[in-house]
Amino acid sequence: MTSQVSKTVLRLEAEDVRGLNDGINFKKNQEDGKCYIIYKVKDKIRACVNQCKHQGGLFIKDIEDLDGRTVRCTKHYWKLNVATMEYVNPPDSFMQDELEAVLSDTDGSLELVELNPPDPWTAEPREAQELHAGEITLTYITHACMELKAGNKRMMFDPWLIGPAFARGWWLLHEPPSDAMDRLSQADLIYISHMHSDHLSYPTLQRLSKKRPDIPIYVGDTSRPVFWYLEKSGVNLTNINVVPFGVWQNVDEHLRFMILMDGIHPEMDTCLIVEYKGHMILNTVDCTRPNNGRLPHGVDVMMSDFAGGASGFPMTFHGGKYTESWKADFIKNERKKLLNYKTQLVKSLQPKIYCPFAGYFTEAHPSDRYIKETNSKNSAADLNESIRKSCPNILTWTPVPGSVLDLALALKDPSNRRVITEPPNGTKIFKDSWDFDLYLDELKASASAEIFKYKSWIQFYYNWAGFKDYNLVIRVTETDDDFKPLKGGYDYLVDFLDLSFPAVRPKRDHAYEEIKNRVNVMRMSRDPDVYHHK
Repeated sequence: MTSQVSKTVLRLEAEDVRGLNDGINFKKNQEDGKCYIIYKVKDKIRACVNQCKHQGGLFIKDIEDLDGRTVRCTKHYWKLNVATMEYVNPPDSFMQDELEAVLSDTDGSLELVELNPPDPWTAEPREAQELHAGEITLTYITHACMELKAGNKRMMFDPWLIGPAFARGWWLLHEPPSDAMDRLSQADLIYISHMHSDHLSYPTLQRLSKKRPDIPIYVGDTSRPVFWYLEKSGVNLTNINVVPFGVWQNVDEHLRFMILMDGIHPEMDTCLIVEYKGHMILNTVDCTRPNNGRLPHGVDVMMSDFAGGASGFPMTFHGGKYTESWKADFIKNERKKLLNYKTQLVKSLQPKIYCPFAGYFTEAHPSDRYIKETNSKNSAADLNESIRKSCPNILTWTPVPGSVLDLALALKDPSNRRVITEPPNGTKIFKDSWDFDLYLDELKASASAEIFKYKSWIQFYYNWAGFKDYNLVIRVTETDDDFKPLKGGYDYLVDFLDLSFPAVRPKRDHAYEEIKNRVNVMRMSRDPDVYHHK
């Protein structure tokens, strides 16, 4: 591994430096189009990339800013104080990565210098060798699960093959191939990107462990361990390998892989580069800013999520501005932003082949009909159409369960009809039934556990969680499936300032949140209506 390198990302001549206003300045590098924020006060200069650390949105001047120090993200309205490089909304969240501002004593010019570690995939480079037909294939299974065959090794990504994710919230949209579980148990290794249950599926792993408990599973060394729940789950897996970020893991003489962290959620999210005979496959999975935005260009295959619609916001919020028309406009706008962001990311990285995956889920349970109807999502076909318009040289693949991409054929002639093999006619693509009761009976049993018969469990829980010394009061009301107060259900207040449980709201000014809580689904309102990191 080589040492850290420095890179000048923007240079301003003396005349341009003298033209900087006191306070906030936006400057663009005319060569690559990247934008930067320069904050000037007297002779001091601070600078950063014009990109929000939350989800990569651009900043603009904040009309509520009175002292010329803060900018506002156009995506989710996060605010950054450029004088301190601290995010002020939400507070206590991120620090913005600062560029080094080098002001020349000789000619008065200014250089913005970015200090970067070397791109780890460039360590021990390998020349790309010619591939034979069938040597590297990718078979789409379902959602984020893809089977990679490279030489005589088979690798499986994020196997969610049965059951729900997020309690009863998500169910598989696509019907996995009938031999999917056999393929999984015969794999040489499995990569699991993070702990979310549409990637770390305990129902799937439980069935796998009965067939092959010693199958090698690889995860990144995140601060929130991917398998933190393994011991309590009762799933017997004996060969889990936690590996450091940015280090090649050799599978055989030709195949190796490297796990990278997410720049926004390094505590839990990861992504992956797989290399075989010098050919790279980039799988960014759900990462918001994979490897902090530094990714290899021109890879052979790139895969990423595409759908959006993962959050309970704003579907589960009510009151105030949260009318049905507001929600519809918000969701439509978020979908459009995500579509544009993914298109621009693919355009900037210029992979030879792009495949949208990790978005094929549905809110299938009848009680979630409102969320399913309200929370519309991007389609893979729409994203691929957008990419083809922007980058006609990139081959796009909209996969269906059992479809196979042959990399050698794609690199030789992308127009060859044999590049992608579709499943036989009559193959079931979309699921039309889900075994709800098999999985929900266990949830129902948990909800009727003995501890919940006693109100003292509520205080025990909040004391155990330990969140306090904060001026917030919440009201929690247990409800039926229609969000009507449950007969005999709990209805209580928590004051986090002193972690007390008052009978009525305190008279002092305080932030307030109401939560109507049925099993697995909440409906919320908040005052003030501001997202807060804590």
